[in-house]
Amino acid sequence: MTAETVTTQANGQTQDVLQAPVGASLSPSRAADFKTCPLLYRFRSIDRLPERTTPEQARGTLVHAVLEHLFDLPAAERTAAAATELIAPQWDRLTTEQPELTELFTDAAAAAEFLESARGLLDGYFAVEDPQRLEPAERESLISAVVDDQLLIRGYLDRLDVSPDGALRVVDYKTGGAPREAFEARALFQLKFYALVLWRTRGVVPRVLRLLYLKDAEICDYSPDADELARFERTVVALWRAIEQATAARDFRPKPSRLCDWCNHQAHCPTFGGTPPPFPELPSSGEDRRSSHPARPIPRRGDD
Repeated sequence: MTAETVTTQANGQTQDVLQAPVGASLSPSRAADFKTCPLLYRFRSIDRLPERTTPEQARGTLVHAVLEHLFDLPAAERTAAAATELIAPQWDRLTTEQPELTELFTDAAAAAEFLESARGLLDGYFAVEDPQRLEPAERESLISAVVDDQLLIRGYLDRLDVSPDGALRVVDYKTGGAPREAFEARALFQLKFYALVLWRTRGVVPRVLRLLYLKDAEICDYSPDADELARFERTVVALWRAIEQATAARDFRPKPSRLCDWCNHQAHCPTFGGTPPPFPELPSSGEDRRSSHPARPIPRRGDD
């Protein structure tokens, strides 16, 4: 069972992206879901229960879009004022592509307050980085690799910086506050996922995994090594095997934690007196049953 390569467009550039072998694809978000709560993984990846976008998620998507397009400008023009000017047109684009976002606000004043809050997060970005001194190699880039000869792991990088000596720095923008322990572990899990893909596809261990917390204007840097990524690869493969076993047994159990307070699916969760929907009929082994999505036209920023 082998992966196929397809050509996609990212930031106006053509890139080759691996397609999953049948039924064997995993993203960092879905892997983290299973680690957090197997039932949450089922609700999102198998039942595909709808989740209403929150203002916080919409703001994260907007700020990511602004920071992506800020680097389209010549270096000297990448100012805080220029970033502010990108807010309205990027929001217009997002609401055109996803009209339901306009339903988040009851009136014009609430919408204006929302856009102003995005400006505050951009101020946090400029407090910790100077984009005039950066030339990212990739932005909002889909990367993928096959591990264990059959599992495709894939995800979207916010930004990849490459130094003149070839060293890699993976950068992820977080629009929430500086992390509590549980959220920091989830964020680093995501970045290690990207680091593993880059190591397996480019033969280079990223020198730095960087989390930029825009609300608090803080930077969290982490430097992995090859031994750590090899152990992480084994963890990812074990997670996938556990997901396959749970799917075969139709047994996804809730794992209560403080993160339950933010879950969209309490009404279906036995922990809160709910009942999961009937387990859906899955495609046979000869059909495509992927647990992550190949395209992300409007990214959800619920983990930020």
